[in-house]
Amino acid sequence: MRPLRALLWDVDGTLAETERDGHRVAFNKTFELFGLSWRWDETRYGELLTVTGGRERLMHDMHVRPDAPCLMGEREALARELHRSKNAFYAELVSQGGISLRAGVLPLMQECREHGVRMSVVTTTSRSNVEALLQAQLGPGWQDWFEALVCGEDVDRKKPAPEAYLRALELMELHPLETLALEDSPGGAAAARAAHCPVLLTRSAYFANAAVDGAMAIGPGLHTLSGWHPASEAAGAHGPVRLSDLRHWHRLGEVVSAFP
Repeated sequence: MRPLRALLWDVDGTLAETERDGHRVAFNKTFELFGLSWRWDETRYGELLTVTGGRERLMHDMHVRPDAPCLMGEREALARELHRSKNAFYAELVSQGGISLRAGVLPLMQECREHGVRMSVVTTTSRSNVEALLQAQLGPGWQDWFEALVCGEDVDRKKPAPEAYLRALELMELHPLETLALEDSPGGAAAARAAHCPVLLTRSAYFANAAVDGAMAIGPGLHTLSGWHPASEAAGAHGPVRLSDLRHWHRLGEVVSAFP
């Protein structure tokens, strides 16, 4: 393996539990604003996460909504309006402190900055959503933390397609084996692996028991070394996952799988 030079961060579910606590809530506020009886509870939203992208989820859900527009063009127009409103509600939730970074994320980011490990964001969520979250959590200089920001608007095909990762590698001028992608979902892991990037998988609320293949290490989150497979060199130690642990897993160069 080449040395680890950069971390590639997914956003939804990886940086923060944005799906459950942010996007789902914002969608429901939007439905109410538009006078729609639609509501996505946690179970239904979890089902919809198999579809990548907010507008795409809306289009998919309309197939089972008898009060959805009949014509495809009208459905697409409504999905665009709903998604625009959802993003505004999401930004409001974030600015009010309704969503925080997952435990262990910020210390690891700070350690990367201190040791010269480059970072980029690789997501297929909207740029406005990413900017709102990072501005609220990292402050006005958040752009300085990341070398590249690849979002949904920057690609034609969203995850699990590898396009977002390929774009980030191009912008950073890095070989994929010099990176480590941090993901929380099977689709995200598949996107990174298709771009030949090693994957560290941190389980999130919606994918806590999902079958995952192709990760170099799988664990419950960056807040603890307990429960990771394979175990870190610091197995038995307390505290969060550190840069030394990432380098250990990256050096191993072994792929592990986890099934429910």
